[in-house]
Amino acid sequence: MTGTPATALRPQHPSARALRGLADEFGLDVRGDLEHLEVTGVTLSSKAVRPGDLYVGLPGRNVHGASFAGDATERGAVAILTDASGAALAAETAPGLPVLVTDDARAALGPVARWIFRTDDNAATLFAVTGTNGKTSVVYLLYGILDQLGLTAGLTSTAERRIGDEAVTSSLTTPEASELHALLARARELEARAIGIEVSAQALSRHRVDGVVFDVAGFTNLTHDHFDDYASFEEYYLAKRELFEPERSKRAVVTVDSEWGKRLASEVRIPVTTLTTDPEVAADWRVTVGAETATHTDFVLEGPGGQRLETRVPLLGWYMAANAALAIVMLVESGIDLDRIAHALRRDGGIRAYIPGRAERVSGERGPLVYIDYGHSPDAFLQTLGAIRRFVEGKLIMLFGADGDRDTTKRAEMGAIAARGADVVVITDFHPRTEDPAAIRAALIAGAREAVPGREIHEVADPRAAFRAALALAGEGDAILYAGPGHEDYHEVNGVKIPYSARDDARQALREAGWAE
Repeated sequence: MTGTPATALRPQHPSARALRGLADEFGLDVRGDLEHLEVTGVTLSSKAVRPGDLYVGLPGRNVHGASFAGDATERGAVAILTDASGAALAAETAPGLPVLVTDDARAALGPVARWIFRTDDNAATLFAVTGTNGKTSVVYLLYGILDQLGLTAGLTSTAERRIGDEAVTSSLTTPEASELHALLARARELEARAIGIEVSAQALSRHRVDGVVFDVAGFTNLTHDHFDDYASFEEYYLAKRELFEPERSKRAVVTVDSEWGKRLASEVRIPVTTLTTDPEVAADWRVTVGAETATHTDFVLEGPGGQRLETRVPLLGWYMAANAALAIVMLVESGIDLDRIAHALRRDGGIRAYIPGRAERVSGERGPLVYIDYGHSPDAFLQTLGAIRRFVEGKLIMLFGADGDRDTTKRAEMGAIAARGADVVVITDFHPRTEDPAAIRAALIAGAREAVPGREIHEVADPRAAFRAALALAGEGDAILYAGPGHEDYHEVNGVKIPYSARDDARQALREAGWAE
């Protein structure tokens, strides 16, 4: 078997289409008899196949997906779409299963899924959000505001896929194209009016959003991350810029606080609206941040023609105000009147949104403040530490690790920023995967010690013990930032995902220490 478990949101009442029509539509080479065969879905996970599905066999790092054609057949696949080498494997593993052959099955997946799920017939407004940091937050803020407006909405994020009250856990930041088009088809059944979609650079490079044209695409920022996939900032930027091509999106909203944002706004070939938090930068919309507290951030958004909105977001940090402003401007660009948004937010006392694992406070009224955050890049560390420092009068303790088998070039900088921004640093393990965890910790500690030689640093390999060590150092008026795990519910070591929720464990440790929630 291969691929992800069958946890995707899919249409409950799919409309069958003739396999012969699919082959003719895309000029596919056919091996086998397609007569009288109909297809109702498509997936590239053999474990997720449902009766009537087209199974897509892709070449993998270690094994070709067509090797699992037999398993897909047993689960009800009516045919397989694959490349020439996959066709040969399918003939061995699933003799008699019709095979549709194309040169690049991954590149074909999006258009094929669009055809099967009929997602060109889509009434929902589609929002895409890209950038290094803030994508998840903007998607959830879009979802929250749309709900306040009384609209059925959906989202797909690093944390989950959701349409109204239906939700499943995510395995990728952006789903594979087959899963994305299935979600759009389910959204149509549930009469969703809008869907927010996190779009990573990898999703664009690997065809995950092919076959989709977004109504509004938003850009947050570009900072150091994913240099294991992209050789330079330039290559990383160009991958993200693809979202703003006319074939991908109709309109753009670009945050121009950085040089990358300014460059993007000047290069895109679609209508673009700009947004800034910097009073020195020219832009169409401007965000002015007000009070920043442990529970909320106030801000004012001003735009063309004297448009103005004053509200708050129930999250800490100026950057969350910027994320909320980006979500609001994207809604305005989609055709929703700003006054309508302002009325809903005034009625509710601000934006109502819950963002799992993004500077999520898990502590109660007594004891130290404890935040669990998904941030795992230098800029994310810098911004979140700075946000907490603004209102914490006592010690600021930072607990974190670094991904194994991922971008190694950012580790020293992560350690340095932690040492500069926190009073105490606690280094632990975070998904070491196949790397030596001691070596990962050593790189983080070296970066911290080089930046601030006298900084207090503790090394505790086990995450549970590490959090309790950090908590033992904290008291009333202090704060702990546990960065990295966020919403995740596992700890990956040598290919094994060990159950672990930082949020649940932190709450348990707080109770053990006598700090009631």
